Amino acid sequence: MFGPPQVDPPNAGIFEVMGSENIVQMLEDFYMELGESSIKDMFPEDLKTASRKSAAFFIGLCGGPPLYHQLYGHPRLRARHMPFPIDETAKDVWLECFEKTLSNASEKYNFPEEHLPGFINFLRGFSPWMINR
Repeated sequence: MFGPPQVDPPNAGIFEVMGSENIVQMLEDFYMELGESSIKDMFPEDLKTASRKSAAFFIGLCGGPPLYHQLYGHPRLRARHMPFPIDETAKDVWLECFEKTLSNASEKYNFPEEHLPGFINFLRGFSPWMINR
């Protein structure tokens, strides 16, 4: 593949409903799930700090300010993930952890229910691009 998959991004109205705090909490909970998973060794010991960096990316992706770009520069997602051996199984575990976190996202994080299927479709469509093994 020569570029990211052509998949619809999450609805930009997600941020307007959720706000930064809910997205940060959602990503922190997601990272706690990752920390209990079979791919936990791919992540830093300080999962809370790592989750903040990821939250900055998702805030911008969901219609908020481009925090990740402002703090860290261009995401270069594939390049940043290249040092980690990501195969189909690792991708599936990552998705399972995210989908588990999203299972009660409307109640817990004020995630707009109508945009949840599109967000999950984005994750499912984009995540295979990270596979590098």
